[in-house]
Amino acid sequence: FYFTLLVTIVWMLVNVALHVLIGGALALLLRDPLLRLRGVYRVLLIVPWAMPNYITALIWKGMFNRQFGAINGLLLWLGLQPISWFSHFFTALSANIATNVWLGFPFMMVVALGNLAQLPAEIEEAAMLDGATPWQRLRHIVLPLLAPSMLPSVLLGAVWTFNMFNVIFLVSGGEPDGQTEILISQAYRWAFSRGHRYGYAAAYAVLIFLILLAQSALMRRASDRAARS
Repeated sequence: FYFTLLVTIVWMLVNVALHVLIGGALALLLRDPLLRLRGVYRVLLIVPWAMPNYITALIWKGMFNRQFGAINGLLLWLGLQPISWFSHFFTALSANIATNVWLGFPFMMVVALGNLAQLPAEIEEAAMLDGATPWQRLRHIVLPLLAPSMLPSVLLGAVWTFNMFNVIFLVSGGEPDGQTEILISQAYRWAFSRGHRYGYAAAYAVLIFLILLAQSALMRRASDRAARS
């Protein structure tokens, strides 16, 4: 249980961090008025989020196939050795994370774009007139104003990622030897794959609820502090 809990926490933290970083960076890039075809890029970048996640998970599972997968094909083309992705803990977890990042970054990008559109342009214009560089405006104006409005979306993304059963079940299947299972997939295993031990599954469900409740309370407190500051 404790190993699965640790894997779940690492899974959630890494995914949410990458969702925010990639989604926020793309939002800042698409915000540039000099970028041509911004509407086309936005539509294309939303496609991973619009597709059902189980279809995306199956596609990525095929891409990580040792013999016929596109990723190992790319490695061979680069002169590298193919990798048996689901035979080792780190590579199997990396495959799961790559799949979930592909699924999740468009949501953060859309939210960041909406929040960026609400930022007062006068502050940035005043900073520009004062001689602030683009990096200084981003660091001292845009990001501090953007962070409080992103916290609710980060909380929602953390809850979704914590319970992202489809990716774990369809991509790695918990391999190797159940090491990449998370709490929600372990609850499923206890209920349907290990002698129908519904008591264990119910205990996992209660623990998941309590962890998410505590996490939500902490995130809400952080959001309130950011809003007051």
